[in-house]
Amino acid sequence: MSSPISWEDQQAFLAVLEERSLSGAARRLGISHATARSRIATLEAALGAVLFTRSANGLTPTEQARALEGPARAMALASEHFIRLAAAPPGEVAGVVRISVPEFVGVEVIPPMLKTLRDAHPAIQVELSLSNAPADLLAQEVDVAVRTVRPAQDALVARKAAVIPLGLFASDAYLRARGTPASQADLARHDLIGPDRARADLAFAETLGPAFDRGRLALRTDSHPTQLAAARAGLGIAVAQVPAGARDPTLRRVLPEWVVAHLETWIVTHESLRRVPRIRAVMDILAAEFARYQAPNSKS
Repeated sequence: MSSPISWEDQQAFLAVLEERSLSGAARRLGISHATARSRIATLEAALGAVLFTRSANGLTPTEQARALEGPARAMALASEHFIRLAAAPPGEVAGVVRISVPEFVGVEVIPPMLKTLRDAHPAIQVELSLSNAPADLLAQEVDVAVRTVRPAQDALVARKAAVIPLGLFASDAYLRARGTPASQADLARHDLIGPDRARADLAFAETLGPAFDRGRLALRTDSHPTQLAAARAGLGIAVAQVPAGARDPTLRRVLPEWVVAHLETWIVTHESLRRVPRIRAVMDILAAEFARYQAPNSKS
């Protein structure tokens, strides 16, 4: 290695990896195209290796670049975690907390909970990451995660906050036009909304009976918020968290006696963060809010 490698050059490397272009990397980092190009050239010179080649799809990482991707991402996560820790006054319920939640929770469930958090602790700043893939708490990619499966890693601390029932919902307009199913067998005569390619969701749909076979669904999407939005729009009947569906005046519970599944909800953090005031405050409020959320007044 001919010269020291700066963190700025590594940031440019990671941005190009993700954007597949110098212009995209420059926009992400807030620098000029020329600066992005210079940083990659400097890094390649220091390593004595070519990191990207041009192709029809943009800049393609070489084998050397792919080998460096993991360490670069780990450094980026560590830098972000350092900044979050440094922004918090010692001992105060203040600073940045990065929270990871499933997509449906981020759209339909957690915003009112964050309002409660904001009212109680206005000095906490929340970064909200929506993904159905679990965030890496061990690498401290996030500070707190809402998960539907209890983590197995010993270094993680998990608090069971709720067991949320899942049920079927459709819009008033759809039920007026098509009638209300009186039994599970009646679902075969209705338009149903369900998963597209997500294996876990397809396996779950199979447990609901032949009416939910992928080939006969009126709408297929792996986005759970989109499934509920489609039901609101009158496209058919969808599975949704009962508390979320029950609080929507445009939706009605279909076959209200049938709870199609129960969804555990866990609030998780790394054991090294459990006593940090802002983390403890976030976990306490989310646990209390999910406990209230899991059992609203039902509506049929």
